Amino acid sequence: MVIDPSTERGARVGARLRDELVAWLVTVAPDGTPVPTPVWFWWDGETLLLYSQPGKPKLRHIAANPRVAVALRTDALGDDLVVITGDAAVDESAPAAFEMPAYLEKYRDEIARQRSNPEEFSAAYSVPIRITPSRLRAW
Repeated sequence: MVIDPSTERGARVGARLRDELVAWLVTVAPDGTPVPTPVWFWWDGETLLLYSQPGKPKLRHIAANPRVAVALRTDALGDDLVVITGDAAVDESAPAAFEMPAYLEKYRDEIARQRSNPEEFSAAYSVPIRITPSRLRAW
């Protein structure tokens, strides 16, 4: 397990993954350029699940190179760092966002701020991506 919740560091990282609303997903373009994209995500204790609109570059990048990084914002001095690297893949077995009560609870206000509802959001962001962490950098 890359993030061990029984350790102080693992518990802190787990709490941030549950509470933070935005992470930066970094994929790699065909020419090798890193491409950071802000995403909403759900941490289930072992993997990250996020949803993408169809046809987005990040989907093509992941199909060609599944290695990704996910970074959370730091504090003003660059401390409280969390960077996870791992493998990403479209997960056709994942439920739609509107079928994930915990995900909806986390993002209910943000979905409403977009003048949307869970079903509309799920229709627009219909491609589930699952990230399996392989390494954690955190301090």
